[in-house]
Amino acid sequence: MSFSQEIIHWYQANKRSLPWRETKDPYHIWLSEIILQQTRVAQGTPYYVKFTDAFPTVFDLAAAPEEQVLKLWQGLGYYSRARNLHAAAQYVVNELNGVFPANYKALLQLKGEGIIRPAQLLLFVLIPLRLYSTGMFTGCCPAILA
Repeated sequence: MSFSQEIIHWYQANKRSLPWRETKDPYHIWLSEIILQQTRVAQGTPYYVKFTDAFPTVFDLAAAPEEQVLKLWQGLGYYSRARNLHAAAQYVVNELNGVFPANYKALLQLKGEGIIRPAQLLLFVLIPLRLYSTGMFTGCCPAILA
């Protein structure tokens, strides 16, 4: 068994059950990334659940008043993350018709994004989804879709 196969096998046997791992929706995964930035998983998980209950789609988040977003964010600190999250959701809805960008340069246009998270979203969510949905997925990332 190769080293990468051993890592995948270990992950499959030991991974934690987390709500953002139960979805392929780029919005939900992006939301979890924003919430978990500088936040422990144990603290961030209830916030993720609150946000997905209140704003199940990027359209819902974009349409929400900023005060509601900030109220749900209370306790996480770094309120600029909440404001950037809200502004980025509005950008995705108003400029991209609710579809998350499919390339790195376009992801960088989302307010509050640095250089790492867009690469993560592309690598772990957007590229495998497109390859899988078009029948071109060749098993390069089997742990992602399992």
